[in-house]
Amino acid sequence: MENLQQPLSAATATLDLSVGGMTCASCVMRVERALKNVPGVRDVSVNLATESARVVAAVGEDIDARLRRAVRAAGYEPRVASDTAGDADSLSPWHGFGPVGIGLLLSIPLLAPMLGQPFGQDWMLSPWIQLLLATPVQFWLGARFYRAGWHAAKAGTGNMDLLVALGTSAAFGLSLWLWWRAATGEHAGHGAVPHLYFEASAVVITLVLLGKWLEARAKRQATSAIRALQQLRPEIAHLVGKRGESDVPIGEVMVGDLLAVRPGERVPADARVVEGESEVDESMLTGEPLPVPKKPGDRLTGGAVNGDGRMVIDVKAVGAESVLARIIRLVEDAQAAKAPIQRLVDQVAAVFVPVVMAIALATLAGWLLAGAGIETAMIHAVAVLVIACPCALGLATPVAVMAGTGVAARRGILIKDARALELAHRVDTVTFDKTGTLTLGRPVLTALVPLATDDGEARLLATAASLQGGSEHPLARAVVAAAARRGVQALPLGAMQAMPGRGVRGEVNGERWAIASLRWCAELGVLLDAAQVERLHAQGATVSALLRFDEAGAAEVQALLAFADEPKPEAAEAVRTLRARGLRVVMISGDNRRAAEAMAARLGIAAEDVRADVLPADKAAQVSALKSDGHVVAMVGDGANDAPALAAADVGMAMAPSGGGTDVAMEAAGITLMRGDLALVAEALDLSARTVAKIRQNLFWAFAYNVAGIPLAAFGLLSPVVAGAAMALSSVSVMANALLLRRRKP
Repeated sequence: MENLQQPLSAATATLDLSVGGMTCASCVMRVERALKNVPGVRDVSVNLATESARVVAAVGEDIDARLRRAVRAAGYEPRVASDTAGDADSLSPWHGFGPVGIGLLLSIPLLAPMLGQPFGQDWMLSPWIQLLLATPVQFWLGARFYRAGWHAAKAGTGNMDLLVALGTSAAFGLSLWLWWRAATGEHAGHGAVPHLYFEASAVVITLVLLGKWLEARAKRQATSAIRALQQLRPEIAHLVGKRGESDVPIGEVMVGDLLAVRPGERVPADARVVEGESEVDESMLTGEPLPVPKKPGDRLTGGAVNGDGRMVIDVKAVGAESVLARIIRLVEDAQAAKAPIQRLVDQVAAVFVPVVMAIALATLAGWLLAGAGIETAMIHAVAVLVIACPCALGLATPVAVMAGTGVAARRGILIKDARALELAHRVDTVTFDKTGTLTLGRPVLTALVPLATDDGEARLLATAASLQGGSEHPLARAVVAAAARRGVQALPLGAMQAMPGRGVRGEVNGERWAIASLRWCAELGVLLDAAQVERLHAQGATVSALLRFDEAGAAEVQALLAFADEPKPEAAEAVRTLRARGLRVVMISGDNRRAAEAMAARLGIAAEDVRADVLPADKAAQVSALKSDGHVVAMVGDGANDAPALAAADVGMAMAPSGGGTDVAMEAAGITLMRGDLALVAEALDLSARTVAKIRQNLFWAFAYNVAGIPLAAFGLLSPVVAGAAMALSSVSVMANALLLRRRKP
């Protein structure tokens, strides 16, 4: 067991436990019930497809041991998460096929009479040969069903294993009884041997094992995204020291180390380039197919593939704090989570096996009352037990979620939880933050207009650069960059204070100055040159004012600063795509209305769908207002100030430029887009729709198999062998249908 997340509070933590031996939806319910009964457990989610349990529990010294003991007492095998990963990695195409192959070799001869009948041949094997062939299948290969079924019976519940064990044992026992009756009855010694049903018991067990083997292979394909991500980690790093380079295990790399990355190697850790230039392939992390140029100062993500150049890098994050580790954790979290639609399956699974056993008994009694012999009645009851397997019900939702999240990860879309995946297809309104999301986020200072001052433009620019020198805001960087381009040196800066959503103020050369938004100017009662402001707004610029305060604290406008940002190249097309899907597109901006509407017009967003003059803290209120109007809202943002809005939306999508991302935004959002490509928004919504469609298809077929199969078996229209084949086919078809998502083209 391992703690995959930080504690939810001072008293609780989220823990993962791998559970071996689960076979169907009833097993899931039993494990959940056992874990919920452990003192201190707050919440449990068990996933059949990943064979894992996620537990939210009070932190205690013995919580691990108590959870493991509860799983074992319920009849299942607690494992550490690494065991499961290792099993998956070692699974070759024929791994685990041995028991299936033996079962086929022993069972096929038992089908000889059925194969000979169409040709008028009597290929009936002697009872002794049938017994010798069926016994190892029933009691050696089928021992797992007896063990698991016994544990379920002891716990007062039922599962697939109990149904298989009861059904095949009944067929095996009926064969022995018919043989004994023929050998000791009035026709004894005349050579007449009735039809025995050893083939039913042996073939059913073999088919179930075959189905489980096919399921295991399909599960491995569904989890291939995680394994592919895990394989991105190199084992060795080249540490650069005073005496040259030395190879060290990746586990010994520390933040601040200098590492050499040679051509063709994977980047060993998150870092920044110190020396050298190259092109880096980040496709496995971001879905971006083209190599990305890297030069000194650029950020690198661990796991990316270096091109032709040699680079020296400065390590910034290792281990669990690296981007790759967080990506793997997000994908694992999504695949281990339980989708809301699964609640319906859980309710059905809780009563499914007892109901099936009651139907089997009713079938037995009904045929006996109808005058059929015990042989006929027993066979029909066995067919009911065999076909009514809840495996497909348990796999229908989680395997589709696994496949969907895996496909998304390959596309550069990280889905944090199954709820976001299930809900995204219902979104009817997509809300975008403007700066850095719809636009490049690199505004430039297009004009500095001096007003009522003796200071020259260069000195005003130097003052503005001084105020903005310590800020990472895009407008601040634009001012500093403009000063650098013109060779203007910043002036000495005293105390400085950022005013979120309003601007910044501080002391420059002993005087109090501020760069203020128009909103802040209005709050201060500062009058601006309306004609100049209107002229700049008409050009689509965002306008700020450079203010100087006198000794009495009154502010006087010294200059107007105009900023312009360009939309991302794909932004207009992304908006068109979303609107073509019938979605409403809303833009939220802190800019004034004229500037925001000018940008919206370039992007194809309607003026009535522009929310301008919105403070960062008020973005969440705008999202909530849309939700209160009955809309299902997706919010797309890229910065920490978007986190409240991302959390408030039905589906939050955080943009993570260059594969790095913003920690706060990624934590708040249900979906993270690993590159700043707005086309991924429609891609994520489309993938959600396709995944939910697969879930519904799987649930339909899982229910349909049982709704149609149980009556057919009860009325004698299905033999146990056909029932066993149908039961195995139901699970395999559900897995195969979900895996069709992997063939989907973007």
